[in-house]
Amino acid sequence: MLLKGSCHCQAVTFSVRSPHPYPFNRCYCSICRKTAGGGGYAINLSGDSKTLNVSGDEHISIYRAVINGVQSTGERHFCKHCASSLWVYDPDWPELVHPFASAIDTPLPTPPKRTHMMLGSRADWVEVNAQFQDKCFDEYPDESLAEWHQRLGLEC
Repeated sequence: MLLKGSCHCQAVTFSVRSPHPYPFNRCYCSICRKTAGGGGYAINLSGDSKTLNVSGDEHISIYRAVINGVQSTGERHFCKHCASSLWVYDPDWPELVHPFASAIDTPLPTPPKRTHMMLGSRADWVEVNAQFQDKCFDEYPDESLAEWHQRLGLEC
């Protein structure tokens, strides 16, 4: 599926091909919560990094979080004007890019189930609206974005 996205002020627009477009995986870690906002969580999709096409590169800044005293290799791209979170890229997995669902303008499919991850670092004020079919994890889930889509037969 071709995903098209942008920042709030429209200085940055992008597109990327995604075989895994269902926004199902809610991350409650402090990095996602503080950099991407939302309901105390962020949702990342998966895309093929070779297909990422960006207009407005000059308006992008990159943040690399410090985790347990070590700077992450993950690069969180955001608009330096309006601060919209755009995508995460990590050179440790060069074939992937993870756009934030909140930056996608293309209508996304509704997931039949959701995964709630990093609940161990969830803020006390954040309510987890998990349904009976959802999976919840204190840290990382037991399957990847690709494996979740494959298990449910949702690959595009």
